[in-house]
Amino acid sequence: AGKFHLRAPTEASQATLASVSPVFAVMKFDKEGNTTYFEKKKTELYQELGLQARDLRFQHVMSIATRNNRIIMRMEFLKAVITPEFLLILDYRNLSLEHWLLNELASQLAGEGQLVTYSLPFEFRAIEAILQYWISKLQGRLNTLQPQILETLEALVDPKLLSVDRSKLHVLLQNGKSLSELETDVKVFKETILEILDEEEVIEELCLSKWTDPQAFEESTSGIDHAEEMELLLENYYRQAEDLLNEARELRVLIDDSESIIFINLDSHRNVMMRLNLQLTMGTFSVSLFGLIGVAFGMNLESSLEEDPRIFWLVTGIMFLGSGLIWRRLLSFLGRHLDPPLPPHVPPVLKKSQPAAGRVEIKTNLKGETFGLSRSTLTNQ
Repeated sequence: AGKFHLRAPTEASQATLASVSPVFAVMKFDKEGNTTYFEKKKTELYQELGLQARDLRFQHVMSIATRNNRIIMRMEFLKAVITPEFLLILDYRNLSLEHWLLNELASQLAGEGQLVTYSLPFEFRAIEAILQYWISKLQGRLNTLQPQILETLEALVDPKLLSVDRSKLHVLLQNGKSLSELETDVKVFKETILEILDEEEVIEELCLSKWTDPQAFEESTSGIDHAEEMELLLENYYRQAEDLLNEARELRVLIDDSESIIFINLDSHRNVMMRLNLQLTMGTFSVSLFGLIGVAFGMNLESSLEEDPRIFWLVTGIMFLGSGLIWRRLLSFLGRHLDPPLPPHVPPVLKKSQPAAGRVEIKTNLKGETFGLSRSTLTNQ
């Protein structure tokens, strides 16, 4: 009786947990592209597929794994289970996938699309269709960001601007965050495919029909190597992801270089304003210095000079001439100390006696010229 009382709650709790298991909204595609919709509990689904409960947890954001002659794929919000006979898309609702699922995926699986693997078994077409959809989605995100970033940079990298538009900077910041997220997604996609390419056994397990269909097994052993075809398929999308990542990195480098150009332009305008302020300060000092003569004559003191009508014009001329000469002298002093000094002349004999130093100097000049060319190219772009 004690054992009965201990077991009864356990069995009741198991029944309760089984009754409240999650329900999957499933879209099923067969080899001919026919589509069916149904809902099924998680326990019933993994039992029918011959899987374990942990296989349908989809713990990773992106993964491709094989279990019991089944391929389980996860591309973020896209969850799929591939068998040699059909493809299951789980939780397809509210994911904006209806257009792709109904208009493209069904025809691709039936062999009517532009898939390279239309002559290979069904799992090849299913894997290629999913990988093609995901890489095109990543490419679409980059195609949306690229013109926005280029337009913003073109508006910011303008040497005529004395200030930076904060709204443009805010747009550039948001686009930079979106570009970083895109780079992360592409890297995860690459690493997921690379993990499979490094394991020959996993590639063999992805060829489901090779172990279930005698005709496919015969083709794989006689002429067409299905494992090699699967490896080439994955390498193709790995290269596409790598090219996409390189484009995103080039865009990132362009943003960084443009930010440097923006700071250089702002520093240049700031230096011009500081130099102008310094010149005006020198002019004010010069006028104030010779303005002391006018102050002396403006005091309530009498002398014989104020009786001569030519003294006013003489003193005024001396004041303006002296102020101009002192201001000119100060400007020449300022230009002499702000202009960069010329490099010292190296005699030819010294160059011949020190070839290593000459090579270093030539390399330094080439680096400087290359840096200048790259800066001018970025400005023109």
